[in-house]
Amino acid sequence: FVRTKKEWGMVIPFYSSNIEQLINYLNQEAQIRGRKLTYFIDYNNPEEEMRIVGSMINEGFEAVIIVPNYNESLTAEFYRRLIPGNTCVVLVDNTMSGSYFKYVVQSYDLGVKRAVDYLTSKTQNNLLLVKNDSWKGRNMLYELMENTFFNLINEQYPKRKAFAISNMKDFSEALIYRHEIGGILCCADTDSVRVIGRLKKWKIDIPHKVRIVNYGNTELTELFSPAITVVDCLYQDMASQTARLIEKGKSAGPYEQHIIQPLLLERET
Repeated sequence: FVRTKKEWGMVIPFYSSNIEQLINYLNQEAQIRGRKLTYFIDYNNPEEEMRIVGSMINEGFEAVIIVPNYNESLTAEFYRRLIPGNTCVVLVDNTMSGSYFKYVVQSYDLGVKRAVDYLTSKTQNNLLLVKNDSWKGRNMLYELMENTFFNLINEQYPKRKAFAISNMKDFSEALIYRHEIGGILCCADTDSVRVIGRLKKWKIDIPHKVRIVNYGNTELTELFSPAITVVDCLYQDMASQTARLIEKGKSAGPYEQHIIQPLLLERET
């Protein structure tokens, strides 16, 4: 018998501004309840994710909170077979392959729709998705975002064209003019800043010639000048819902699930 200790463990695939924000909110929720939050990075490695999760359950953590790796098909069977005992296991932020556990995730497809609807309302030109795909292997999250991006534009805005690039190395002045890009959705705040910097360098006016939306409402997007229009993932709500599930424990039922609906915050881009 492993005695449950008053500690929450969190597993993240990598460290980013978005995940930092989520960690901060979860840490606040843990402290309110007299708990300690410890996080571990698995470097988007499914085997390492499973090892860390199993280790924390064996050590008697009260809760294990997981931001899944980007190819969840490699861990789905593990979670189906996992027996967590007295540990509350909660998947957060995203899950592409479903879950037999509690989860509090955001609707990434709705977030993309919010961005596309905004951009198409502001420009008659074509749209570009800038991914930040620096990890090897399949990225189910970006697949979902890209498919949603293309499907929305093709089905609802047939007079526009959709384009996507994997990362900033493919972002160029020629691309903007060749494809008549009028709206850009970035998947990382640092890329949004770099996009704005390059557009300024090329003397392309923001927001009159090109509109920019970042997926994620971080401090960088708010304090940067110009302040960047964002899809707000509502991480504070996500953290609150996660803490409530942990607090309810087994009374929440094995499969209680919540989906956060992102909002668009218009700023200066």
